[in-house]
Amino acid sequence: MPTSDVYAMDHGEPTWAVPATGAARFSWEAMFVGQKNGAGRERLLALYQKGKDKQWDGARRIDWDLEVDPYDPLGVPDESLSLYGTRHWAKLNEKDKGELRRHYASWQFSQFLHGEQGAMVCAARIVESVPDLDAKFYSATQTMDEARHAEIYGRFLHDKIGMLYPINDNLKSLLGDTLRDRRWDMPYLGMQVLIEGLALAAFGMIRDSTDKPLPKQILAYVMQDEARHVAFGRMALRDYYKQLTDAELREREEFVIEGCYLMRDRLRGVEVLENYGIPTAEAEEYSEQSEFLALFRKLLFSRIVPCVKDIGLWGKRLQQAYVDMGVLELGDSSLDLLMREDEEVAERLDAERFAAEERARVAEVTEAIEEGQRPGG
Repeated sequence: MPTSDVYAMDHGEPTWAVPATGAARFSWEAMFVGQKNGAGRERLLALYQKGKDKQWDGARRIDWDLEVDPYDPLGVPDESLSLYGTRHWAKLNEKDKGELRRHYASWQFSQFLHGEQGAMVCAARIVESVPDLDAKFYSATQTMDEARHAEIYGRFLHDKIGMLYPINDNLKSLLGDTLRDRRWDMPYLGMQVLIEGLALAAFGMIRDSTDKPLPKQILAYVMQDEARHVAFGRMALRDYYKQLTDAELREREEFVIEGCYLMRDRLRGVEVLENYGIPTAEAEEYSEQSEFLALFRKLLFSRIVPCVKDIGLWGKRLQQAYVDMGVLELGDSSLDLLMREDEEVAERLDAERFAAEERARVAEVTEAIEEGQRPGG
């Protein structure tokens, strides 16, 4: 079935062309672990090695045979839906509510899909434009990671939910601004810090709240990769931003402020309600009144704020923007601890799955032996 046949709304043109500027840089200075090349470079190359070691096949590591109910794909409470408790909700029967859950899950995972495709393009841009060959090495592994993520989210949407939504306008705007900027550090800042940081928090909240094994697997394994990507962006930008003037830092802080507002407003799911015939202004009002979504939006900045502070973008105007958003205190969170937890969740899930499979094999063999020992067996 063509992808266009399963979009819930008109997605416009089949491709989106973004004019790109900036120089492609070639470097002949390759430094390798074992040489006296500085702690920063050794950390980057260690991250590159980890990126190679941690490659995996989404068609094999994920158990695609697991069933998914498209009308309750995530098992999250109905209170998380912005339509919950409104006059429209009262009119819905159980079938209608199931269809609404399907639309919300489709919208959310579709934005994950579009974000991963944007991440793939941004990672490819970093390979092209970053000055250091070592950073090019790691970005090449990230490009493969993002391709795998886009493949996985696309398969989940096609095969398990059967519906997609177009890219959200705010996500599209931030991706466009990131890709059009000629400065080599902007794909790092726009993608690694803002879009990926927000995605990590969203993935984590669904991963930890869903009782459905397939989306839990998908999110846990994708997050294991994303933890490396954010570490890479932090490492590269922290060192580079120490060299910038106050004026250059302010330019990047303005980009972060605008991007954070765009990302905050991206998370309303207004398109779903519009698709149900609810006027945009009313749909936005429901989103703003939802206590669940207000908490959700705040927690989504748990990865971005400490990362922005860590890389040295912490001017008064930026801090005031975070005060206005109610997220300034998140700057004191331990990003390293969150990333370690992401790694551990994926490894623990693998261990549990493989242990269960081993127990099933042992039980099967035991049953076969017992069957053979029975009289006449």
